[in-house]
Amino acid sequence: MDRTTTGWINGFLGVLIFSGSLPATRAAVMDFDPVFLTVARAAIAGALALCLLLVFRQPKPTRADLFSLAIVAFGVVLGFPLLTALALEHVTSAHSIVFVGLLPLATAVFGVLRGGERPHPAFWLFSCLGSALVAGFALTQGFSASPVGDLLMLAAIIVCGLGYAEGASLSRKLGGWQVICWALVLSLPVMIGIGLFTNPPSFEMVNGAAWTGLAYVSVFSMLIGFVFWYRGLALGGVAGVGQLQLLQPFFGLTLAAALLHEPVSWAMLAVTGAIVLCVAGAKKFAK
Repeated sequence: MDRTTTGWINGFLGVLIFSGSLPATRAAVMDFDPVFLTVARAAIAGALALCLLLVFRQPKPTRADLFSLAIVAFGVVLGFPLLTALALEHVTSAHSIVFVGLLPLATAVFGVLRGGERPHPAFWLFSCLGSALVAGFALTQGFSASPVGDLLMLAAIIVCGLGYAEGASLSRKLGGWQVICWALVLSLPVMIGIGLFTNPPSFEMVNGAAWTGLAYVSVFSMLIGFVFWYRGLALGGVAGVGQLQLLQPFFGLTLAAALLHEPVSWAMLAVTGAIVLCVAGAKKFAK
């Protein structure tokens, strides 16, 4: 199996895992404060990451790698989890999932700026078309319902795209799972410190769904998903494999409806179907 195919398979597995992130976060913020949820998931994942690095005796990153690791930590360990958790206090996970359709474009842009990739001009046509469909849906269907929630989701997409592209570039040197592990370990002292100040006085009122959501975003969204995702981006290319995120709204909407019983409108399904069609064209011209 060639590198590109292996990259796409790994990227697809990462997308499947990430698809449960927003529904799980929505369940968790019902009982957890968004800031505490963000630091708790990062601290749990960071402790697991530290164990992995020690067990497999991974060499420490060089001083030159620390800046890139800090960008990864800012984008995917702190920025995206916190901003989405705050957004999900204002909008449903089904609504927020549609914004994920903008993530491939953000990732591709930062892949060019930070990773030096140069996709074919036709790639940008398909990528922009998919993103425009998502933006159009937000403006016509949901933006007036919660401007704060939508703006938070847009900010989350931007910082996440930066973290994805930076991590993919660094993965070619350190390895996919090593990058997310070192980023988590780098942020671990800060997360523990913030967690001590935001720790709720009691967990008695936290229901099972919130605990399940915290467990999922800590182990799968924050760690396991990135093992596959960064390896996929490094092998298959940031711009190309990044377009697999266009499939994430489809999987996420299914989970939101099945697990959280959230309403999924025909408009949401129509937009999701349309952006999925864009992935084939974007993939063809990714390099």
